[in-house]
Amino acid sequence: MTTDTRAHRHTSIDFLRGLVMVIMALDHVRDFFTEVRFDPADLSQTDSALFLTRWITHFCAPVFVLLAGVSAGMMASRKSKPELSGFLLSRGLWLIFIEITVVAFAWQFTVPWAFPLQVIWVIGISMIALAGIIWLPTWAILTFGAIVVLGHNLLDYGLFPMTDFTRPVPFWRIIHASGFTLDLGIPTLMLYPIIPWVGLMPLGYLLAKLYLHMEAEARQKWLIRGGLAVIALFIALRAIGLYGDPQPWSEQKDGLFTVWSFLNTLKYPPSLLFLMMTLGPGLLLLGLAERWRGRLYDVFVTFGRVPFFYYILHLYLIHLIALAAAEMQGIGWQALLTPFWQLPQGYGFPLWVAWLVWVGVVVALYPLCRWFAGLKARRKDWWLSYL
Repeated sequence: MTTDTRAHRHTSIDFLRGLVMVIMALDHVRDFFTEVRFDPADLSQTDSALFLTRWITHFCAPVFVLLAGVSAGMMASRKSKPELSGFLLSRGLWLIFIEITVVAFAWQFTVPWAFPLQVIWVIGISMIALAGIIWLPTWAILTFGAIVVLGHNLLDYGLFPMTDFTRPVPFWRIIHASGFTLDLGIPTLMLYPIIPWVGLMPLGYLLAKLYLHMEAEARQKWLIRGGLAVIALFIALRAIGLYGDPQPWSEQKDGLFTVWSFLNTLKYPPSLLFLMMTLGPGLLLLGLAERWRGRLYDVFVTFGRVPFFYYILHLYLIHLIALAAAEMQGIGWQALLTPFWQLPQGYGFPLWVAWLVWVGVVVALYPLCRWFAGLKARRKDWWLSYL
């Protein structure tokens, strides 16, 4: 177990962050290793194992962005407002730089023709926004976050209609919808739009007040009841189908696939119901995890203390293993110098192979992450907070 006795650490936060980081790796291994060349959430083609392998990873981005806001809120007890604002600004710029350089190369192992802006980018831009938002009074921060998160699906019907990647559109059109633009000076694929993520992080910032001003038992009750309430509201809104997701559920070939249709909310861009479906269980786990302990718990805590370090390493390791796998299949490693959505026909493995590779990647990264978590716990160098 990594020892970190700093008073501001809450292992339940690290646990949940580590859990979603480990689950995230499953999705990226699936991207690079399965023989599937269709969307695993396409109920007309998928099977239950493939659908659930994709669906379980939906929890990662919403939970991580929320917890990034919580971490910023916890910092507010240790830093002055100018210090915190400056840190969020510089950290956000750093993450955007890493997204278009180190991360973009990891996905393709070549200089990309178009730069994909994904989860690291949106965390970065949300931190930059939060650097200014924290100067607002609490009621204004709550109002801003609630309006963006609860109301953003209204934009689907007017100013920000859905786009695709077949032709470039103005940048303003894709701040709420995934798409392709040339307005930034270089071809850019907006996979994670700015809205609603920029509203979710401030809500996480306010959630930190439960940790700063509330006793553990009361906090656990608030988190558990809040999580259950969000889950119940998700079920009600999804069943009614009037608002919250532009992709309605429908009856399928059998009862099980009808359940999958009910759970198949839109991720790109993330709908309100997508966020509720993932954050409800996330809040529930956050409350329950305060009572948990054990070796497996400690493993997830370790990953959760070094998320950036883990994220970069896991992308490169997965892609390197995929090169070796392509060579084994006789296709040649050069065929995988490409993003996963352009993998060649004839390459790939059954889903169970991807699961095994996922376990292998996580096990291989654990010693490095444990070492780095120990280093961060022992040392106070300023640059460590950027890793």
